[in-house]
Amino acid sequence: GLSQPWALRDLGFAENSLWLKAGSQAAKRRLAAFVAELPRYAEDRNFPAKDATSGLSVHLRFGTLSIRAAVRAALAHPSAGSDAWLSELIWRDFFVMILDQFPHVATGAFRREYDTIRWPGSEAHFQAWQEGRTGYPLVDAAMRQLLATGWMHNRLRMVTASFLVKDLLVDWRKGEAHFARHLLDFDLAANNGGWQWCASTGCDAQPWFRIFHPYTQSKRFDPEGNYIRTQLPELENVRKNIHCPQDVPAYPAPLVDHALQRKHALELFKYGKKENQESKN
Repeated sequence: GLSQPWALRDLGFAENSLWLKAGSQAAKRRLAAFVAELPRYAEDRNFPAKDATSGLSVHLRFGTLSIRAAVRAALAHPSAGSDAWLSELIWRDFFVMILDQFPHVATGAFRREYDTIRWPGSEAHFQAWQEGRTGYPLVDAAMRQLLATGWMHNRLRMVTASFLVKDLLVDWRKGEAHFARHLLDFDLAANNGGWQWCASTGCDAQPWFRIFHPYTQSKRFDPEGNYIRTQLPELENVRKNIHCPQDVPAYPAPLVDHALQRKHALELFKYGKKENQESKN
């Protein structure tokens, strides 16, 4: 036995308040509550201001809820919402299969031709993205919530990842590592698959010129700015132009111009693919 008592803090852990309750019984209760709201899931799941997602990803990650239990619940309550949720669960297992069958994705692009891309994004821009200081409110709100809670809404994972790669032109692997460090529900396969989907380096049918517009995403999925205000206190009194605030001294100006960076991103992918083809000849 141990010679003297020890506590979790001796191992480097600190007690904290979680946004969800831990344990299998808590998982069952959360699943039951979510099932009651499933019919609205397909319509509401993309709006971060709404409590419309399952919140079960951490339980799935740590095994306090099995994927089979989740699938059974979806099949037992048929609706457009359950179909949409089942599709998300299938994506999760799909990425597990990809990691198993194509293990090179753990360190590089699924589409190997994109490993030749030389990402020109700066360390300063990467740090600003990590800390939620990009000047794009929806991106900043999501990044600050991640740091504060260890969680991020799925729509916002796509928005923030696309912004890092295709606006700031930073290597997707740096963003993947940041998420791995902070997400409570971190899973290698799901995290890697999601990042490669957003970076257009993965096994997705959509081509590399899919680029999310941060302002469009903000206006569409947080139209009143309600989510933004919950995470960015410096904008809590802003009512006009919440998606693109101007003349707010406490809030930073946009790091980059989206339209210009979009052109750079397209050129980057075209050049990377061309360079790979030439190296094979």
